Amino acid sequence: MPARLARPGRRALAAGYYLRRAGLDHVILDAQPRPGGAWRHGWDSLRLFSPAEYSPLPGWGMPRQEGEDFPTAGHVVDYLRAYEQRYDLRVRRPVRVREVRPAGERLAVETDAGSWSARYVISATGTWECPYVPDVPGRGEFAGRQLHTVDYTSPEEFRGQRVVVVGGGNSAAQILAEVSRVAAATWVTLRPARFMPDDVDGRVLFGVATRKAAGGAGGGVSDLGDIVMVPSVRDARDRGVLRPRPMFVRLTERGVRWADGAEQPCHVVIWCTGFRPNLTHLAALLPGWRHGEVAAEGTRSVDEARLYLLGYGDWTGPASATLVGAGRTAKATVADIVSRLRGQP
Repeated sequence: MPARLARPGRRALAAGYYLRRAGLDHVILDAQPRPGGAWRHGWDSLRLFSPAEYSPLPGWGMPRQEGEDFPTAGHVVDYLRAYEQRYDLRVRRPVRVREVRPAGERLAVETDAGSWSARYVISATGTWECPYVPDVPGRGEFAGRQLHTVDYTSPEEFRGQRVVVVGGGNSAAQILAEVSRVAAATWVTLRPARFMPDDVDGRVLFGVATRKAAGGAGGGVSDLGDIVMVPSVRDARDRGVLRPRPMFVRLTERGVRWADGAEQPCHVVIWCTGFRPNLTHLAALLPGWRHGEVAAEGTRSVDEARLYLLGYGDWTGPASATLVGAGRTAKATVADIVSRLRGQP
């Protein structure tokens, strides 16, 4: 078996498309019981930043739904499910990969459903299963509720409460916009929030990432800002909600303590503080990895030439974690595998 992929979110499906087109024997192993990847676990109002036609996987564009400017999470899940079926991708589920280790000239893939042997492994597990919460003093003392972006579903459960939302990215801004309609919400960021212009959405971001990937001049997506001004966030701005405070110095039993010593009571802290790469299954191949970036040339690991990594951040390709970016990096990955199988690296 020349190639094996872990977890078919959009990145693994894109790789599966190109592997199938190249005629390479492969299998996609998915820990989830059903198609859709991380999109099955997003909050109720989660949407893409761009219209459906700007969010395709290779070979087949996302169909547009009437009356829907930006696709919902449910729409994306339906598209990924249909994509699997359309291209007859070889997906085995639920199969959780426990370890990938060297086994002579091949790699052994140990799972809860048996073992596989592969010439190459493409790891596309993403970051959703590894939420990050900073080690803030007093976290264990706080008597209220603490949850992460992955635990959030809708604002109704916080109605009438005092909520602190921590984070300077899109998730924090969107969740704050919702929660602030039903609760007394305070926004906290480690650094000043950077808002994109109102007319910038996924169409512009993908264009910038495409030019960057092609070696074009100019800055990357991060130069435009961190927060896309989707309708809910613009509305929060108009209501005067988008006014972040600097990070508190600690949690107390009843709330948060600011740098000047003042305390603010709260019932809930929502940590919108991002994720870390889910790479524990690769520890035997990457002994120097410590929950951070992995040295890579393109998407191929520098430490293990039979290992490729898709969608863990810009260090595996510009916008590689987006739908359209997944196709570009997957195409380059499969092309490199094909050349190496032919003895022409």
